[in-house]
Amino acid sequence: MLNRRNFLTAAVGVAAAGGLAACAKEDEGSSTSSSGGSGGGKKLTLGFSQVGSESGWRSANTDSVKASAKEAGYNLKFSDAQQKQENQISAIRSFIAQKVDVIAFSPVVVTGWDAVLKEAKAKKIPVVLTDRSVETSDESLYVTLVGSDFTDEGRRAAKILEKVLEKAGHKGAVKIAQLEGTTGAAPAIERAKGFKEVMDADHKDDWKIVVSQTGDFTRAGGKQVMAAFLQSNPDIDVLFAHNDDMGIGAIQAIEAAGKKPGKDILIVTVDGVKDGFVAMSEGKINAIVECNPLLGPQLMEVVQKVKDGETVERWIKTEESDFMQDQAKEVLPSRKY
Repeated sequence: MLNRRNFLTAAVGVAAAGGLAACAKEDEGSSTSSSGGSGGGKKLTLGFSQVGSESGWRSANTDSVKASAKEAGYNLKFSDAQQKQENQISAIRSFIAQKVDVIAFSPVVVTGWDAVLKEAKAKKIPVVLTDRSVETSDESLYVTLVGSDFTDEGRRAAKILEKVLEKAGHKGAVKIAQLEGTTGAAPAIERAKGFKEVMDADHKDDWKIVVSQTGDFTRAGGKQVMAAFLQSNPDIDVLFAHNDDMGIGAIQAIEAAGKKPGKDILIVTVDGVKDGFVAMSEGKINAIVECNPLLGPQLMEVVQKVKDGETVERWIKTEESDFMQDQAKEVLPSRKY
């Protein structure tokens, strides 16, 4: 069973990574501060490998990391993996070669990291995971995870759907379409798992996922897959989208099919980006489960502690909320991402 605390899977598929280094986008961030790190003189150098820029959430996450590294006075070496694991592995190897102080990354997928993480450990470079988890055969290959509980986000989505259905006056069977995140990615696996846990426990007789497919966390993917869903299952009652961007794409497909999103098809999404709240304020999304991308300040604090040899918790969770449609207009002006 996949979760953030199981470390059972050996590394796979990394042999070709070295030849694809040029595919990743890497830049070096600099700070106006001449200090940083425990020594007070030499800057702490952080190598950070990001998944990509596939969504509004990810862009906000990247901005938060870059701004927080600058504020902390760290030398940030940043790499965009463009949603490819081989690019990310290549970037991590580059960080190792450059002898950075700490490596942090948000993994594209759950498995296949053991080999490169063992290389970092051999050079005594600590690794911090952000946002997403990995499965590894050795717990010591990374120090901590800073991020959300995706399984609980799935549970929260199912629980808030109960409120959405009650508010809509829906009775009887519920046919659900699920737009999954990137195949093999922790949020996709765990959000689906948490949602199904509640569904099986409390709604075994009335809820049914009639169709489920990845939309790769993108608006284009959400639109394309939802259009196909409506062709094969025109009587869908509910859409559960693993992020707002796929949900927004799906709204376009629903409207193109002559249906009203938020009414004919009730929609629950995860993330809480500003565009999601705009759609919710327009009545097109019924509820959003928040996943906070502003991890930068928390990450920099953890990086410093790790560099200083301090003990940190194995999983440092972020604080998040849930929102119904009638809260959208009030909350929208205060959204920071």
